[in-house]
Amino acid sequence: MVKKEYRLEICANSVTSCIEAQKGGAFRVELCAAIPEGGTTPSYGEIAIARELLSIKLNVIIRPRSGDFLYSRLEHEIMLKDIEMCRKLGVDGIVIGCLTAEGDVDIERCRELVAAAGGMDITFHRAFDKCRDPFASLEQIIALGCSRILTSGQQPKAVQGIELLKKLVRQAGDRIIIMPGSGINENNIATIARETGAVEFHLSAREPVQSGMKYRESTVSMGGTNITIDEFEQLITSARKVKDTLTVLNS
Repeated sequence: MVKKEYRLEICANSVTSCIEAQKGGAFRVELCAAIPEGGTTPSYGEIAIARELLSIKLNVIIRPRSGDFLYSRLEHEIMLKDIEMCRKLGVDGIVIGCLTAEGDVDIERCRELVAAAGGMDITFHRAFDKCRDPFASLEQIIALGCSRILTSGQQPKAVQGIELLKKLVRQAGDRIIIMPGSGINENNIATIARETGAVEFHLSAREPVQSGMKYRESTVSMGGTNITIDEFEQLITSARKVKDTLTVLNS
């Protein structure tokens, strides 16, 4: 029996996390800002420095805001500009996803984003998990020319979506990669791999790192009340956790 070649994509919230992912043996990173909001497009500087320091594949999420995936014409123009920026910086791939108000893949908008990407690799992100018909949407995404779909199997966590993930992997065949993501770690990745047949996996592998601040004013928050963030702690990808997950996956 041929041994599967597994690949880890690390959801990186900073250049520091990108570097740790690379040290740990990740195949690729997806660089995002605003992870607590589901991920938005990072800054020019973040992307540029990541590209300078990484030898592994660098993908960048193209998402102008948090919330749903129904975008205005203005937001679409912003995404096209961000894709242009990524091309100029030498990014390997982009991560996109636009939906219609009815919960279908927005073919027209996505086709324009794919065309703007030129030869860059394209992942359709977890907007897929908001689609009303995953099987029809899978075929539409294949027709768009995307390389993979990032999905939790339309459940909060990938381990809960195993049954749908298995069906999607079977339907996709060798036409597109189904990449499970959300809540994947060294404790459940082997089960998800075995049950679904997937070969690429998306995870963060982050650990809390305490701030160096000695004076801590904790009564004033820089964010809103809907999302709670410890402002004296950073969550950073751990090279050790990436290595441990790869070891489990390949054992």
